[in-house]
Amino acid sequence: MSSSIPANFGRAFDLSSLGKTKATSAATVHEATAENFLTDFVQISKTKPVLLVAYTDRAPQTLELKDLLAKLSKDDGESWKFGGVNIETEPQLVQALRIQSLPAAFAFIAEQVLPLPEIPAREDQIRILLAQVFKIASERGLLVNVPEIPEPRMEPEEIAALSAMEKGDYFGAAMAFKNWLQRSPNEQMAKLGLAQCELALRISSLDFERTLRDGDANPSLLQHQLMAADVEFASGRRKEGFERLLRAVSRFKGEDRNRAKDHLLLLFQLVDQSDPDLIKARQVLASALF
Repeated sequence: MSSSIPANFGRAFDLSSLGKTKATSAATVHEATAENFLTDFVQISKTKPVLLVAYTDRAPQTLELKDLLAKLSKDDGESWKFGGVNIETEPQLVQALRIQSLPAAFAFIAEQVLPLPEIPAREDQIRILLAQVFKIASERGLLVNVPEIPEPRMEPEEIAALSAMEKGDYFGAAMAFKNWLQRSPNEQMAKLGLAQCELALRISSLDFERTLRDGDANPSLLQHQLMAADVEFASGRRKEGFERLLRAVSRFKGEDRNRAKDHLLLLFQLVDQSDPDLIKARQVLASALF
């Protein structure tokens, strides 16, 4: 997983939907609410970086991420402030921040909200991201000490997977990623790597032009739609691939519909979670299912 700052890092959100803030105590507040958000988080970002992460009790991995970030902030002497956004109890804040999926995280620097489309789960990777946030904070005039960016630690399964991929051995790489997930079921980088390898394996024996022709000519055959969507996605036409599978979800019933949905979710894993095509496809899928 890449922890680099996205190209649109710095785009401000409209927070006018939040009401007037109420007076709060001088104590550190770690839970962001509609009432304390502006005074205890946004205004604090004028002097030091602030990081928020959305979480829910229904997603244990978001709780683990929240606890880890709280620990890191404390370990750093709160040179940056951390807060959690409970999506179950803070719908107004969720709407203001435009949180549409989890995990979701935001940095605040000089009262600007900076979306982080991806946030890693491992401490060493989070440290790299924090160093980048501090660098931007320094460039924007905050008096902060920019920490040295540490070298990312590589897991043995990750090394094995990358070595296999360099040789074009996607089956071997997929097995290494699966072994990594057996040991660390919530490792996002392993999930992404496995999804990439599985896509490469699925399309390795396909004739792209023929697969697309067959898909267009046989809309009632699910396997043709799945293969055509893979080809479109691998060819950089992810929007067309999403739309093909969304049509399949609407067209098919029962187990075939579930297969189309699950295949679409696999492709979702391969796209930046802030991508507008992905966000739209998620919305259409939710409408089709519910």
